[in-house]
Amino acid sequence: MQTDSIVEVRDLTKSFPGVQALKGVSFDIKRNSCHCVIGENGAGKSTFIKILTGAYQKSSGQISFNGEPFNPVSIKDAMNSGISVLYQELNVVDDLTVEENLTLGKEKTRFGLVQKSENMDRVKEILKGLDDSIELGMSVSRLSVAQKQVIEIAKAISSDCQILVMDEPTASLSEEEVRRLFLVIEKLKKEGITIVFISHKLSEIFEIGDNITVFRDGEMIETRPVADIMKQCHNSVPDSCVELVRMMLGKVVIEEYIPSKTDKSVKLLEASKISNRKLKDVSFDLHKGEILGFYGLMGAGKTEVARVLFGIDEYSGNIDINGSKAEYKNARGALKAGIAMVPEERRVDGIFGKLPIRVNIPMMRISSVLTNKLINSDKENKLADRYMKSMSVAARDREQPVAFLSGGNQQKVVIAKCLNRESDIILMDEPTRGVDVGAKKEIHDIIRDLANEGKGVIVFSSELPEIIQLCDRIVLMHEGKARDIIQNSTDIDSDRIMSVVAGGTL
Repeated sequence: MQTDSIVEVRDLTKSFPGVQALKGVSFDIKRNSCHCVIGENGAGKSTFIKILTGAYQKSSGQISFNGEPFNPVSIKDAMNSGISVLYQELNVVDDLTVEENLTLGKEKTRFGLVQKSENMDRVKEILKGLDDSIELGMSVSRLSVAQKQVIEIAKAISSDCQILVMDEPTASLSEEEVRRLFLVIEKLKKEGITIVFISHKLSEIFEIGDNITVFRDGEMIETRPVADIMKQCHNSVPDSCVELVRMMLGKVVIEEYIPSKTDKSVKLLEASKISNRKLKDVSFDLHKGEILGFYGLMGAGKTEVARVLFGIDEYSGNIDINGSKAEYKNARGALKAGIAMVPEERRVDGIFGKLPIRVNIPMMRISSVLTNKLINSDKENKLADRYMKSMSVAARDREQPVAFLSGGNQQKVVIAKCLNRESDIILMDEPTRGVDVGAKKEIHDIIRDLANEGKGVIVFSSELPEIIQLCDRIVLMHEGKARDIIQNSTDIDSDRIMSVVAGGTL
């Protein structure tokens, strides 16, 4: 007998080496509903979704699907059971037709030749019900992102999907495309399909969601009907978004803010009306000896600002460095202009994991270890030893491959690379993500020391306590805009900050 809940989660845990990603998570997902899942980076929502869809296996606890124990061992196993995922990065092949994409991976063959699918009439009917403007013979390369999503949805439904997980489905859509997607979701619910909807755009939850689960620090904080939150906030969407932010962040405990020795007479960087596909007229400046913070929820535009400043993304607007207009178009140009960056994804963008510490540290300024254009081993060794000592890098020795260091020590190596570059401006994107408490304090001390040496440091972080503890001024981001720039102080109003980044009134 079917129950009201299609999925029941009880005491779910997931552990990785040194990390408890999920801690006793319990909640239900109602049948034929749109169930929203939110939380900041590292909150545990992605880990839960990966367990539900078979990408990870749980450490302990129980998941029931349609009243039966559910333990998928692979993504294909979950799909065969009726759970599919619509990823943010769409799995369509532009060079194929719509029909070929819909049958990709399900082709029947005879004597080595692909046969026409017997299920094609049903797929065509599903596709027409979702978007009758899409023809089976059309090339996928001609379709919009929203139409490509419809193809993915039709493919999932044709495989007897009962639950469709949508991972940030609106991230690349226009407002009109979002509206159309929401109409599709309503149709799917009426046809008996349950939606698990993951989004960082909180206002969308109040348009499409029936229930919401909030994750924080690996725990399920609360599961509530969306209508109850709206009622509590007097049907105000901005106030309801602020309430969600409070649920995601919890009580913000702020350690003492120590002001930097900022020299306001010297402006190291000035950005004016920076705009691109993600950013809208962002303006700010940075002074000598200042720590400037960028704070906002996921998708607010923090990382996009860092990518523009480091020459990775194109933009319109002006950037002046030390009073001169910046003309660089890539990371090499940014380094020459005096900007170094500690990237958000250190394992992918920050280190050469298989190489030793000794080789990693001089990578941004290889001339620091050259003699007559050849690497001088003595210089290389002394440089590595100096930074390992000054930054307390815990390692066997300078020959240890960086991949085998802890997250905190890997981050110290990345920072050492930037310091060796001797840049005046240092960008730090999520500088303490994935490091332990002790390493976090050491990295904070390094950032303060840099500012006191006269460097300009810009910290991009989704952790409000970190921003308030470190930064002299804070740029508050929401949906690609710098909504406000506030001066830090010992009595700063964290509730007002949460309201502004959630889209509330200034």
